[in-house]
Amino acid sequence: MIPISAVETAANDLMAKAAIEIPDDYVEGLREMADTESGDLSAFVIRAMLDNYEAAKEDRRAMCADTGLPRWYVKIGNEAQIEGGPVRLEEALRRATADATHNVPLRPNRVHPLWRTDHNNNCGINAPEIEYSFHPDASWIELTTVHKGGLFGSDYRMLFPGDGIDGVKRFFLDTLVGFGKRGLACQPAIVGVGIGGSKDISMTLGKQAACLRTVGSRNPDPKIAELEDELKVMGNSIGMGAMGFMGSSMVVDCHIEVGYTHTGGMPMSVHMFCLSSRRATARVGDDGSAEFRSDPGWFTDYMRRETVEWPTQNQTSKQSA
Repeated sequence: MIPISAVETAANDLMAKAAIEIPDDYVEGLREMADTESGDLSAFVIRAMLDNYEAAKEDRRAMCADTGLPRWYVKIGNEAQIEGGPVRLEEALRRATADATHNVPLRPNRVHPLWRTDHNNNCGINAPEIEYSFHPDASWIELTTVHKGGLFGSDYRMLFPGDGIDGVKRFFLDTLVGFGKRGLACQPAIVGVGIGGSKDISMTLGKQAACLRTVGSRNPDPKIAELEDELKVMGNSIGMGAMGFMGSSMVVDCHIEVGYTHTGGMPMSVHMFCLSSRRATARVGDDGSAEFRSDPGWFTDYMRRETVEWPTQNQTSKQSA
């Protein structure tokens, strides 16, 4: 039985880690871009942001004044039992979000869409978002919080089978150019692409690809991995660098996730996880222990399975990129 007190403690720690400590994989990717950036102003911005990350970590302050919209991703082991059940789990995550708003502090960005009222704690109707996945042969739960901007940096288009890979590339470039010219994204960014599924699943996959995979990871399908590399190069070849200045560093990395879709369509979404790539993960065991890391390990072989039944019963699937 996983103690709810352990869940609450881990959730509170995660909120602070995500807001303050930028993941090592993203920082390393940004350092590489600073060394290769062709634009002087763009390179200056990247180096300034790297200095800002260090200052935020040293001072234990949120690294960006706009702390985005905190959200949660929960992976539950098949044998996991949580004290108080899923209702207590969600209560703990909402309480951690509210507490962090005042204690980190986070900017209280959540308001009612029509009346613009708020509770000053980033909680409300359907807020924060909590998404779930599951894992075989495990008795732990994994909590990941992501603090992602909630206004811009996402787009969707219904493509069709005849558009093919060229259509994917065209929409990708159209989106990045549009975001860059209109100031709708904070780059360099991790770009997530969702292809397939229904419209809502396409959007979900794209956001998860941006927020829940690490810089340098590749889709296990070699053809998709090749396309990820190609889109990254294309994104850095449009003449835009950090924060819209001229340069060659718009995309720190590109991640693609796919889902089986309707035979007549090919929905696609593009999401940019901004210059403040904020995420943190903890695995909470049934003994109450918590192991923290910055790689969510969200996309596993089990998550990407194609079969009706999981073919390797009683065997924990390895974590995939």
